[in-house]
Amino acid sequence: MSADEQEPDKDGEEGTEAEAPQEEAAPENDAPENVVKFPGDATEHAQLMRMAEALLFAAAEPLDIDSIAARLPDGADVGAVIEDLQKAYESRGVNLVRIANKWMFRTADDLSFLMEREAVEQKRLSRAAMETLAIIAYHQPVTRAEIEEIRGVSVSKGTLDVLMETGWVRLRGRKRTPGRPVTYGTTEDFLVHFGLENVGDLPGLDELKAAGLLDGRLPPGFDIPNPSDTGGEGDGEFEDAAEPEYGAELDDHLEQEKSDDD
Repeated sequence: MSADEQEPDKDGEEGTEAEAPQEEAAPENDAPENVVKFPGDATEHAQLMRMAEALLFAAAEPLDIDSIAARLPDGADVGAVIEDLQKAYESRGVNLVRIANKWMFRTADDLSFLMEREAVEQKRLSRAAMETLAIIAYHQPVTRAEIEEIRGVSVSKGTLDVLMETGWVRLRGRKRTPGRPVTYGTTEDFLVHFGLENVGDLPGLDELKAAGLLDGRLPPGFDIPNPSDTGGEGDGEFEDAAEPEYGAELDDHLEQEKSDDD
């Protein structure tokens, strides 16, 4: 082999070879879109923010700075961690808020309506209220004294108040008798609730017996009147302006009526 045909230098040959492409390392701070992205790179500070976030999320009650610092590495700037964590959540559905110098996650104020839920509160009427309601329905317009006479016992203020709060009973007017006592009657809500077109559709004596709601031991001459929602003799619509003492002091109408009856 001649001098011109010397073997190529191995080092030179290796230097001319194409270098294999190298994969670029993915940014350490990349995160799914549904994960809160903290400012800056995945530094120690960002890790501290994640730790504080986990503590606050799992806590059953608000945490103060000392409680958070006790669970973070020594030397952590807890104040800066909480400040940046609060900024990261300020535009999200939950916010990091301070209450009584403690921190907690809470639903954003403008989304609080999503947490509201209408709940139907079931109230059971007492036997006295049911009896009073039946008397008013069948004997309307009727006064408190007349209700007590039919029931045979006194009617408490609370019983009539409950019936008026349900929206089934209303003040009908005043009876044209001495003392002009207030009369009571049923309302449109009463008809709607019980599926009646008018109070004349209330079941009569025979229907109540057939339904088993009345037993056979009724007193002689017992009868159920035909109710009317058009008012009775001497009855008129109750108007606050016409009766000022029953307007501004409507809550005391029963005590006033009792005084009138006495």
